[in-house]
Amino acid sequence: MNGPIRRVSLGIYLLFLVLLGSVTWIQVLSADTYRDHPRNVRTNLNQTFKERGLIVTSDGVVLARSVADEEDSRRFTRTYPEGEVFANLTGYASLFGESTGAEAAFDGELRSRQDATFSDMIAALLGRDLRPHSVQLTVDANVQRVAYESLGSQHGAVVVLQPDTGNIIAAASTPSYDPNSLIGVENETVYDELLADPDNPLLDRATRENFPPGSTFKPIVAAAAIDAGVAEPDTTFPDPQEFDLPGTDATIGNFGDGVCADGDSITLRQAMIVSCNTVFADLAIQTGAETIGLVAEPMGFNDSFSIPWQTAESNFPIEALEEDDAALGQSGIGERNVRATPLQMAVVAATIANDGEMVAPGVLRQLTDADGETITERQVPAPERTMSPETADILTDMMEQVITAGSGQQAAIPGIRVAGKTGTATGVEDRPSVWFIAFAPVEDPTHAIAVLVEEGGEVGEGATGGNVAAPIAARVLEEALAGN
Repeated sequence: MNGPIRRVSLGIYLLFLVLLGSVTWIQVLSADTYRDHPRNVRTNLNQTFKERGLIVTSDGVVLARSVADEEDSRRFTRTYPEGEVFANLTGYASLFGESTGAEAAFDGELRSRQDATFSDMIAALLGRDLRPHSVQLTVDANVQRVAYESLGSQHGAVVVLQPDTGNIIAAASTPSYDPNSLIGVENETVYDELLADPDNPLLDRATRENFPPGSTFKPIVAAAAIDAGVAEPDTTFPDPQEFDLPGTDATIGNFGDGVCADGDSITLRQAMIVSCNTVFADLAIQTGAETIGLVAEPMGFNDSFSIPWQTAESNFPIEALEEDDAALGQSGIGERNVRATPLQMAVVAATIANDGEMVAPGVLRQLTDADGETITERQVPAPERTMSPETADILTDMMEQVITAGSGQQAAIPGIRVAGKTGTATGVEDRPSVWFIAFAPVEDPTHAIAVLVEEGGEVGEGATGGNVAAPIAARVLEEALAGN
């Protein structure tokens, strides 16, 4: 054989090896990647009718299960017994759109692996169990139901946490949707209608959307100022009707357009109790954006949480505020460009309750195999210090007085010491977004809560955190504490 023929033969041989390698890569090594790709309609259709494991609450209530077809035992229908109450948590496993919530976050564990793929066959040869696993959440079914029912027809969210573990006890979002309506090839129009709905029921307002937190941000400003030695609880401030924002003609006024005390002076403690805007705008400027950020960022601002699905990021734009005192004054009362998810504000309350240590939130309690044996449990993350324990104690005292003598009196629970903070933030057409954050019992906090109601809820223009969100918090906290 002469040289040219040998070179041609060698080239063909090398091309054959490349082709063999590519086929092996695609059909064997990358089989799972292509199989699980969301645009693989054939696989999505196949997986839709495969068996999936249970999703249950911490108290054993079934949120999602697969029911075998009476005529074909290999074919299953996914059902959600609790429907819309838990929809933002369970999500859905459907042909339409990408899966969400626990269904998406734990897809690899929930789905059956008896698909005869290369990786599944290897797993079977190694003796691994190919049956679907089940997921138990940290959520308490009764607390979630009360949270959802308390919101009623209003747009909003309620989040309840355990301060020392970060366990999510409830995360309700309204309006919601029934995930059962998205199961089956005939329901594509339902998905399209939900997408087009201006009320956006598919949005998880508890974790996937952020809002101006209003005065619920004030405890962060106070913590930064106290930790840095800028102010103490009894430090006095001027008590004007309006605060002039530096370098502008703009002003910040108080609720009701009046003064907060006698029009002469007011202490920081009193300012927290009555939620005095003029004081906290002044205090934010005195404290500085960078110093406030030393408290806000360890609590989770300017980042997102993985619970394990990724939440929306809450924002306190430190760099933009360092050279803009007017914007910083507005940010000191939770307005301007400050944004937070209800989950984030529940973390703020939980952190104060936990002596100033932030424990990252999570919704997984444990994974179990098909025989009910525990595979893995959630490990409580190491806490992160956000403020001194002494400062947390001071804030707790101030926030308890918000309930006993201030703007949050409608969150009082008979026989229980509650600490909280109201918030009323800019909304739409004079209809404010209203907030309430709290924890209880004060002497040994077991639960922290954040409540958000958009656009004033049923009250509208006259809504405040104290008259709309605080009563919801009281009802939900009372249920959580009773269960505890």
